[in-house]
Amino acid sequence: MPPTYYELLVLLSEAPDRTMRMNELARWTHSKPSRITHAIGKLEQAGWVRRQHVASDRRGWLAVLTDEGLAALQSAAPRHLESVRAHLIDVLTPEQVRQLGDIGETLLKHLLPDA
Repeated sequence: MPPTYYELLVLLSEAPDRTMRMNELARWTHSKPSRITHAIGKLEQAGWVRRQHVASDRRGWLAVLTDEGLAALQSAAPRHLESVRAHLIDVLTPEQVRQLGDIGETLLKHLLPDA
């Protein structure tokens, strides 16, 4: 599973009702809406996501994580975590991991000041 698809599935899995507006997915991933539309189309073909109109906005679309998509994410998660550990955490010293955490917190506060 490409990292972009994994990220989209994670975002949907953490959203209320496993549903997000397409423009919110683009914002969270710092992607252009057209890239999200393409990616969601591929995930939809796999049966992992379905699209539906926003009831109150004729132009708005929602991406909804299906049960099959959640199962695919759960299946991919251990391999993803193993890769992160092998290629990031295990190559850093404990002090560097702490510093990475501090850097991440600083960046999140900057990027998501209202969160």
